[in-house]
Amino acid sequence: MLDERSYDRRRFLRDAAVGAAAVSTAGLAAGTPARAATTTAPAAGARRSGAVSFRWWGTSGWRIDIGDRTVLVDPYLSRYDTGLFRGAFDPDTALTVDTAVIDPLVDRAENILVTHTHWDHFNDVPHIAGRTGARVVGTLTAYHLGLAYGVPAGQLAPVKGGEVLDFGGYTVEVVSSLHSRNGSWSLAFPGVRVSQPPKPERISDLPEGDTLAYQIRVDGGPSVFFMGASDFAERNLVGLAPDVAMVASAATTATADYVPRLMAALDHPKVVVPVHWDNFETPLTNPPAVAPSDRKRLDDLIAAVRRASPRSQVLVPEYRTAYHF
Repeated sequence: MLDERSYDRRRFLRDAAVGAAAVSTAGLAAGTPARAATTTAPAAGARRSGAVSFRWWGTSGWRIDIGDRTVLVDPYLSRYDTGLFRGAFDPDTALTVDTAVIDPLVDRAENILVTHTHWDHFNDVPHIAGRTGARVVGTLTAYHLGLAYGVPAGQLAPVKGGEVLDFGGYTVEVVSSLHSRNGSWSLAFPGVRVSQPPKPERISDLPEGDTLAYQIRVDGGPSVFFMGASDFAERNLVGLAPDVAMVASAATTATADYVPRLMAALDHPKVVVPVHWDNFETPLTNPPAVAPSDRKRLDDLIAAVRRASPRSQVLVPEYRTAYHF
């Protein structure tokens, strides 16, 4: 439990002890990530009231339940093999939707927030939108790709950044952001879609399509910032001051002073949750699988947050576990 004297904006709670979830770098390196009881989505038709919960779905994916309403961020549950984590990446890997995994977890959704349209963020979005009738909020590329999949235009909400969308009970602020860079200072599958393309068939048919971040503010609850990639335009973050920041782990050092600039721009969030560090081509089972190189990057991210923002609590999440902030 956090010292409430140092956490004057919100109380930070979770289903199990916070001390078990706030993992030290040494503990993580030893292969002991956070332990907590795994929870599942509520049965179809079940209703909740009151509590706001956040469940990590791997990569930068989240399920947020606000009473009996549900918001998803980058929901990628199919998690199929592209060779990426075996050193044999195949850009012609066929796009696959694993409905047997998705459907039991996604009983409902009101809004789907898409940070960008790479396969590990967008792959499952059209299926979920069709299954639930959820609105898809994303870039113009996400809009055109949604049309290509047959999602009705009325369910597609193109945004650019700067919008503050009021859904009654919570707001979503859209933030224009940046995608991370690889070791060559470039990125995989760059490009946008300015008109409806043919239905995508391969992962390379899903380009980055510009990148967004989002901040959700819940009435009477926390403000939470969501990233889908490890770069940002710091001027766009000024004034957000979230209680909680879901921060993407950086795969390279191409972005200068990534963590110090990010923590300062976000006004040193009370809680920092690293995301996009797991092997997202393995099943969504705990403990999360972590490639050796990604484990080091996660350790480095935790250490950098503690240096740049020592009053921030670092929470390393487990899959499908309800967190309350």
